[in-house]
Amino acid sequence: MALTRSDSAQAQFLTRLTPYLFLLPALLALSLTVFYPALQAFYLSFTRYEYDITQPPVWIGLENFTRLLGDAVFWKTLTNTGIYLVGVVPVLVLLPLGLAILVNQQLLGIRWFRAAYYVPVVISMVVAGIAWRWLYAETGLFNQILKALHLSSEGVPWLTSPRLALFSVMLVTIWKGLGYYMVIYLAGLQAIPADLYEAAAIDGSDGWRRHWDITVPLMRPYLLLVAVISAIAATKVFEEVYIMTQGGPRSSSKTLVYYVYESAFQNLEISYACTIGLVMFLLILLLSVIRLSLSRGSEADIVI
Repeated sequence: MALTRSDSAQAQFLTRLTPYLFLLPALLALSLTVFYPALQAFYLSFTRYEYDITQPPVWIGLENFTRLLGDAVFWKTLTNTGIYLVGVVPVLVLLPLGLAILVNQQLLGIRWFRAAYYVPVVISMVVAGIAWRWLYAETGLFNQILKALHLSSEGVPWLTSPRLALFSVMLVTIWKGLGYYMVIYLAGLQAIPADLYEAAAIDGSDGWRRHWDITVPLMRPYLLLVAVISAIAATKVFEEVYIMTQGGPRSSSKTLVYYVYESAFQNLEISYACTIGLVMFLLILLLSVIRLSLSRGSEADIVI
């Protein structure tokens, strides 16, 4: 029996509608857990909602933003976050690439080395933070080694010095992320045909030079991806700071996310915490836009 024109149009409509029906449950879950809370936080940033949270929020306009501009602690945390970005991102872009090149070699037992480098990724940040806090302690392993080598008689105040605390926490972030970004690079390296390296060797490009001539240009999309992912992760760093330093000493290791937590759950200034969170959201959005603009001209499609 031939279909009428109306039946054909209805069938086409149902065909186009089917993918959206499959997406609907996930969209509802995201709306309840992400979109609605984000819109509510945006609204609260223009209100006064603190201390007695049983009372409804009071609209105050841009007062929270005015306070933010004059908040020395906010500018300190923003500076710390910037230092975190500058200190962590370049290392997590370059060092895992070199590590991936090493473990990409066809050597006996290389899979065990790959697994060993990836172990820090699967370790809970709580466990890792406690372990590193013990290593950094006054009587911890690092200071014991320094004393044994006669490099320091009293030890180094890794987590109690305002000049060293932030950098000590940054080292933990780098240690934790090396294996994850190494796997991303390893996937890209294994997609490069071996013929390219053979042709480069014939042209005289051998050793580490072949990686400069072949690997780096072909890995450019992966480099951009890792740069943006690590930058966003560094912007949102919280667990390391919370476990190891609590933002101290004297706010020297306090980051934006920790300041949001402190304002919301310790000082009960919910609306002010939402204002700080809005600034952090704009910063992360800027990083994402930069990533999209840089990768627009890339020809490689990366799937993680």
